[in-house]
Amino acid sequence: MRVGYIRVSTLDQNTVRQLDCVEVEKTFTDKASRKEASRPKLDELLAFVREGDEVIVHSMDRLARNLDDLRQLVRTLTSKGVKVVFVKESLTFTGEDSPMANLLLSIMGAFAEFERALILERQREGIAAAKARGAYTGRAPALTADQIGQLRARAEAGESKSVLAAEFGVTRQTVYNYLRAPTLR
Repeated sequence: MRVGYIRVSTLDQNTVRQLDCVEVEKTFTDKASRKEASRPKLDELLAFVREGDEVIVHSMDRLARNLDDLRQLVRTLTSKGVKVVFVKESLTFTGEDSPMANLLLSIMGAFAEFERALILERQREGIAAAKARGAYTGRAPALTADQIGQLRARAEAGESKSVLAAEFGVTRQTVYNYLRAPTLR
């Protein structure tokens, strides 16, 4: 069975381009940033695939966050008899790979990790420069001071964080962030 794995970093990113024109019988899609450890659809894929299956991924950086994760995931899949195909890099791993294939996996994975580190470094530098000139103030608060007060009062009264998140139009994590933040005077 040809199984696709797609990962995008945000909920509003389009998943179509990753395996566009690639025929797969089943697709697992995670919408998770690189910093999130939890990727439930990847876990489902690992439990689903069987010997003889192929896992098709757009590129190495979509499967793993870093070189260590990449090598471990490829090793886990190929040890089950699953072929791993990276479309962008035109690389396929079967578990019976040549030393050259393993070298390419390591080099390409290291370059992907390096590229991501450079992007983050440039982003941090850009934000620091914008802050220094007063052009960067960060994201606008999701809730007003009045809404934060209401949220805290209702949470202290025992209302569900999920219900509060839905009513205030924010994520549960945002609710928890506001509850943990020091009270504004």
